[in-house]
Amino acid sequence: MAGIYIHIPFCKKACNYCDFYFITSLKYESDYIKSLTKEIDLRKSEFNDIKIDTIYFGGGTPSILNEKSLYNILNSISKNCVLNNNLEITIECNPDDISILKLKSYKSLNINRLSIGVQSFNDEDLKFMKRVHNGVQAQKSIQLSQDQGFTNISIDLIYGLPTSNIKIWKKNLEIFKKFNLVHLSSYSLTVEKNTLLFNLVKKKNMEKKIEDNVINQFIILLKEMKKYDYENYEISSFCINKMYSKHNCSYWNGEKYIGIGVAAHSFDGIKRRWNKSHIKNYIINLSNNKLIYDFEILDNRDLYNEYILTSLRTSWGCSITKLIKLFPKQYIKHFYHQIEKYQKVNYVIKKNINYCLTDQGKLFSNKVISDLFISKDENLNIVE
Repeated sequence: MAGIYIHIPFCKKACNYCDFYFITSLKYESDYIKSLTKEIDLRKSEFNDIKIDTIYFGGGTPSILNEKSLYNILNSISKNCVLNNNLEITIECNPDDISILKLKSYKSLNINRLSIGVQSFNDEDLKFMKRVHNGVQAQKSIQLSQDQGFTNISIDLIYGLPTSNIKIWKKNLEIFKKFNLVHLSSYSLTVEKNTLLFNLVKKKNMEKKIEDNVINQFIILLKEMKKYDYENYEISSFCINKMYSKHNCSYWNGEKYIGIGVAAHSFDGIKRRWNKSHIKNYIINLSNNKLIYDFEILDNRDLYNEYILTSLRTSWGCSITKLIKLFPKQYIKHFYHQIEKYQKVNYVIKKNINYCLTDQGKLFSNKVISDLFISKDENLNIVE
């Protein structure tokens, strides 16, 4: 399975928690769309011998784009790629962008999955995050999407907000369930250094409140979603009827993906590359048929660490059979040594040949995963 990620960096407003590359101006929109299609044309050799299973429009705010822009991008992909008949095409949407006209345009373009950035149904939460929409708009956007025949809908909810509490968080999950949506992506509030939120949290000493809310609300999240019969197939992802995000699963399963656009990342199984995070330079370079990017070749340690990171986040877990097949014996010895202590405290359980995090272990996933990593300065007497 292989996927294409399209980065759309435009936003109406800066959310205070976001550290993705974005700009709050549309002055480059037309030139940027031309550059995206040019990049796809220039990279067509990378699509040889692979069939594309997923296309994902992320951002930024892809729902800002009009039908013509989306058509031009998808048309360029279809001309250069072999597409799977069962293609998943996802677009991230803000609730305030969703209208009957826009939804009909998505249908006409064969976009069949919506990822709606609700984040919360509570107005105080939304004001804190500097979101453009309110809670009523969020609910209306979901209902409107369902009324237009979209069934594969995911929404995002953020837990751990300092404006939130257990009552508010449970209400968020109740509203989610009310719509019988097939998928939920729920993330903890993360305070990144290069965001507006970072200075606000430091100024008002919110760190402890956020930390407590994250732990308490994550426990509630797991409990409530289990009660609703949703599968927690990845730490932040829940679905019913196996309605996984195919695109995100390609990341977690180590599949190839190609990132198109400013700041977009690609991975071919060995090499990771990423476009520079500067939209003006991106447009200028593509106008001159130049692809400017950074890259790194992953060595055995990198690939091992990558597999540990992605596999342990999933419900299917880390396969010891795969580890033995792909990596040196010293790596396996290191894995067994580190994993044992987490089995003893019931953070990790073994299911057949796979090691999986327990619900308790998910609370400490970063610690478990980092301890299983092999650092560059760690001497395991391995000949690469």
